[in-house]
Amino acid sequence: MSGALTHIKVLDLSRVLAGPFCTMILGDLGAEVIKVEAPGGSDETRKWGPPFQNGVSAYYLTANRNKKSITANLKTEEGIKIIKELVKESDVVIHNFKTGTMEKFGLGYEELKEINPQIVYCSITGFGETGPYKDMPGYDFIIQAMSGLMSITGDEKSGPQKLGVAITDVLTGLYACIGIQAALLEREQSGMGQKLDISLYDSAVSSLVNIGSNYLMSGNIPKRLGNQHANIVPYQTFPTQDGEMVIAVGNDHQFKKLCQILGKPELAEMEKFKSNPDRVQHRNELIPLLEEVLITKPTSYWQEKCNEQKIPCGPIQNIEQVANDPQLAARNMFMTTEHPTAGTIKMIGSPLKLSRTPVTLRHHPPNAGEHNDEILSKINKKGEVKQ
Repeated sequence: MSGALTHIKVLDLSRVLAGPFCTMILGDLGAEVIKVEAPGGSDETRKWGPPFQNGVSAYYLTANRNKKSITANLKTEEGIKIIKELVKESDVVIHNFKTGTMEKFGLGYEELKEINPQIVYCSITGFGETGPYKDMPGYDFIIQAMSGLMSITGDEKSGPQKLGVAITDVLTGLYACIGIQAALLEREQSGMGQKLDISLYDSAVSSLVNIGSNYLMSGNIPKRLGNQHANIVPYQTFPTQDGEMVIAVGNDHQFKKLCQILGKPELAEMEKFKSNPDRVQHRNELIPLLEEVLITKPTSYWQEKCNEQKIPCGPIQNIEQVANDPQLAARNMFMTTEHPTAGTIKMIGSPLKLSRTPVTLRHHPPNAGEHNDEILSKINKKGEVKQ
């Protein structure tokens, strides 16, 4: 059974996270992905750690499965020749060099579409290829700061906080993947490729969603609310007898059920708590009343009671608990494979579940240049791709 994108060939000149995360998804879906690095390996994540396993970085492994690897020096005519020959038979080119770098190499979109008019060319940069910031380098941490994400993460006492993962890289990788697939679908109608200009900054700002919309409507600068929700109450973490849990009440009916569980049905009938807008306005009065009851029983007790009444809730789990969660095991969200250097490795699986063309693990995350002989041997001295 083949993957949904087995007919697609991707030339991946990206490194670190946003680009590799995008191309890993395409590879998971069946695309042939050729990862290109400088001789010796130029993806910085190969050296990011610890942890390492037999010298292989856990960070690198996270975004590079289902790819083949070649090395080429783009500062030489030979390296440029290799890329241009591979472009002839590729569907997608993706890179995350600084704005203007690919053009300096002679590998900009205008040059490559002359070689292959159907090429879908995706550029990932920190701030995009237009605008006053286009030449600035962009890293996830900087983007989290500038986009407003840090200003709304944490609480008043903590100060601005970044998310625990490089979330703007992940979001940008997802947007790039969506855009690439949209361009490929459009190509079926027009027969033409096109260029995608995807930036971390744009992607991060788009993720402000309701918080951004709240500001645009009201003009009020959002404050950090910690684990509380800006628009829904109660929707936050609560301390219990043995830890903490999340209770996410999404409507007035669920709130009434929660009050019954807590032995406080009268709260749901009070005018200042009866509707969600009222609860948002009076959250500082309501939350302590809920906390004084929830602290009296363990998390498991409240989780069972909430589940019985269909009230969304969940314990706050550490990563070890996540890795051993039976639900995730049933969903194949953790996988094991063999790596020629690292040995047996464990990886987080794909959330994409397709019924006819399921995601498969076909290739381990490759060593730098592991597939040079297989791929570069097809290019003869004249620079023609052998059939």
